[in-house]
Amino acid sequence: MTRRVDLWIDLRSPYSFLAKDPAYALEAEFGVELVLRPFSLEIASAAQLGDPASLARGMRKIKYLYADARRFAKPRGITLLGPKKIFDQKLVHLAWLYAARTGHDRALIDLAFPRFFKRELDYEDRAAIVGLLQDAGVDAAGFDAYAAGEGPAELDGHQREAEAQGVFAVPTFVVEGELFWGQDRIDFVRGKLAG
Repeated sequence: MTRRVDLWIDLRSPYSFLAKDPAYALEAEFGVELVLRPFSLEIASAAQLGDPASLARGMRKIKYLYADARRFAKPRGITLLGPKKIFDQKLVHLAWLYAARTGHDRALIDLAFPRFFKRELDYEDRAAIVGLLQDAGVDAAGFDAYAAGEGPAELDGHQREAEAQGVFAVPTFVVEGELFWGQDRIDFVRGKLAG
């Protein structure tokens, strides 16, 4: 029986982007089934951007996190430009789930991350998301109906399942019920799989 590793990611998260390729390598290394799952991180609350007193501290935290992510990205040749605003990820996550119906989810993810972090893709622009689907090899003819119909309930189901597993941030690996949070925890995941 093939072991399964869930990887919960948000397509707006630079750390999720950094976790993706090392996670793919786990499949070849250990013969596991890697399942990428959407998790909608509440960035404003995670960065404590709520009240004016904490806004400056939260912005410092975001700037630091991007600087830190770039430390990991630079040796790998990955560009991480901070977005000009906090984007709503719902539309691109719906596109991800729609692409998964035809097995094109990884193609979409592989295209979305670098484009977003080079500021070449607006996750809230419907036409851009339809273009992303098409570039990933997906017939987008039914996407609007999916996004207006069953898609949001499917996306909410993933969020509920993540929370039931104890996921609170991204990227989070789940191996046999054990959580490993952070792209820099991949060696712990390897240890768990090897053990």
